[in-house]
Parts: sequence; C-alpha cells; structure tokens
Amino acid sequence: MEMLNFTVGPVQANEEIRAMGQEQVPYFRTTEFSNLMLENEQLVKKFAHASEDAKAVFLTASGTGAMEAAVFNTLTKEDKALIVNGGSFGQRFVDLCALYEIPYTEIKLAFGESLKKEHLAKYANQNYTAFLVNVHETSTGVRYDMDLIHDFCQANNLFLIADNISSFLADEFDMAKLGVDIMIASSQKALACPPGISLLILSPKALDRINNHNVQCLYLNLKLALDNATRGQTPFTPAVGILRQINKRLNQIDVAGGEATEIAKVRDLALYFRENIKDLPLENISESYSNAVTALKPQRENAYEIFTKLKDEYHIWICPNGGEMKDKVFRVGHIGALTTADYDRLIAALKDLKEKGIL
Repeated sequence: MEMLNFTVGPVQANEEIRAMGQEQVPYFRTTEFSNLMLENEQLVKKFAHASEDAKAVFLTASGTGAMEAAVFNTLTKEDKALIVNGGSFGQRFVDLCALYEIPYTEIKLAFGESLKKEHLAKYANQNYTAFLVNVHETSTGVRYDMDLIHDFCQANNLFLIADNISSFLADEFDMAKLGVDIMIASSQKALACPPGISLLILSPKALDRINNHNVQCLYLNLKLALDNATRGQTPFTPAVGILRQINKRLNQIDVAGGEATEIAKVRDLALYFRENIKDLPLENISESYSNAVTALKPQRENAYEIFTKLKDEYHIWICPNGGEMKDKVFRVGHIGALTTADYDRLIAALKDLKEKGIL
C-alpha cells in the first residue's frame, strides 16, 4: 500500500512534479534557465504580493539556511532585535541572533499560545530596530496575527523579518501591505516540491541593508546572490532540477487561479479534517491556527505511539513532535497533493485506533 503523507514537509507532490524529478538535469548557464529563474522571481513576488521593486533570491539550502542568511546579511551588533519565540522555529531565530552576537530580547510564549497586544506593549518605544517572527510556528500549529505585528513594527520603525516557510500559499499574506522587509519560504511546503531550495523576497529596505553590510561569508552572501539574480542566475551551482519543478508548480498555481485558489484549497482540506474528527478524543492545542497544519493533543498523551502505529500499520505519515511534546502532541498537515479521500483514509485509521483503545 502506498504511503500517505500528512506531514508539513516534505509533502506529497503531484504527478507532473514527480515526473519532472525523473528527467535529466539540464545545464544551467543558459538563456533558457535564466528566463526560467526570472519567471520564478516574478511569480513568487506576485503570490506574496510583494512590491514591484522587491527582489527575490533562491538559495540551495533548507529553510534554516535562508533564515540564517536573512539574519547575518541584514542585522549587526548595532541592532536590537525582538524575537517571537513560541516553539522550535522561534528558538531557531534566537539561536541565530545569539550565534552572530546580535543583541536581542525574546517574547517567550507557551506552547500553543498566540501573540497578543499585551505581549508587545512593554516593548514599545524601547529602541528596538528589528522584529523576527515565524508567521506560522510549525511546531505548535500557531499562526501569529500579522496585522498586529505590522502595526507594532510601523509604530516603532522596526525592520521586519518573517519566516513564512510553512504558511506561504496556505494562508493569506500580503508582503507589501504588512510592511514585511524579508519574507522566507521553502520548496518542500505548500510549493510541494522536493526539499533543497529556499527563497527570500527582499524589500527595498532590506536591499539597502544588504548593500551596506560587508558580510564575512561566501555561500550565503545575499549581495552575491542578488548580483547574479539580475541575469536570472545564481553564484554557485543550484539544485537545478528542483528549480525547474518550482517553475512548473508556480505556473500550475498561476493557471489554476493564483495563490487565492491554492489557499482556498488548503483551507477547505483543513476544515474538512477538523470537522470530521470532532467526535475523536483529540484537542486542537493552537489558540490561533494556520490552514497548513492542525496540532492535536490526544487524551492519553501517547502522541508518538499514534505516529508510530499510523506509520507502521496504516502506511500513513503524520508529524510527530520532539522534546517534552513528543508524547503530548502530533500534527496533521493540509498542504501538498492531498484530497478529501486521502483524509477519509486518515480519519478511518484514527477511528480504528480509538476502537482499539489506542487513541
């Protein structure tokens, strides 16, 4: 039986994207590849609602590579950063700022807790220069209120870095309207391509910071990446095959109606799943949640056992959690090439586990 994948990355790809993965990888220092990359830039900017003068770069790296590039290419020891830390990926921003000795304060949230106005109030007018947030904290399922964050950053003149990796194309996002200076995304989430490519969309304010900052790095130097991107190229050999798959996927989304249609599809799958598990002993632990994933707490606190049973006995992958949440929470994704029939199979498996006294 074929495995069904309800994780949040890598996710299931459609048949056309999978078929491209079998093709011979072409040489890339060509006009054809440059044109493909320039189209990739225009389409991701379009779907993110970035301003026309924003620029996009594609890195052969995981999403964490793009997070790191964003931090050390734009922030210095002269900055004072405010970081929302509500889980594993908020902690990653904390770790990066600590590594590069960028002064920071973290807004520490409880597992599943949303960001509220009172969390921000005490940091107003405190000479912060930057704000770092995961739009969707993937480890908890929480999606933060970006309108609230926008208002705070505008009032305090903060440089806004937004990790939109698991939320891009799953939730509404208007980069220009929200005043986001760097948006980060990745190939293996709602783009539904293999892992290996991350991207950054950079506002004019971000471009100024990059151009005026002399970083001591070669591979993740965004100044080099931007110089090459003007001609549709990358400074080093990229994951050419994945970039071709991304181009195919972006064009599929565009033809189907754009990001609004894709977001609606993800939202409908999330609502279908959540509605059909209401009679199961599972609690949605997120105070405010993304369409991309549902984080669930079983009453018996045996989340990892449920993950293992689904994997080994039902040929279904869900997302386990690590650390102290290993046995308390598992997550079900709603991105990738999934259908309601796929969810019926997962829901039936969960109900079977309930009948067996495991759930």
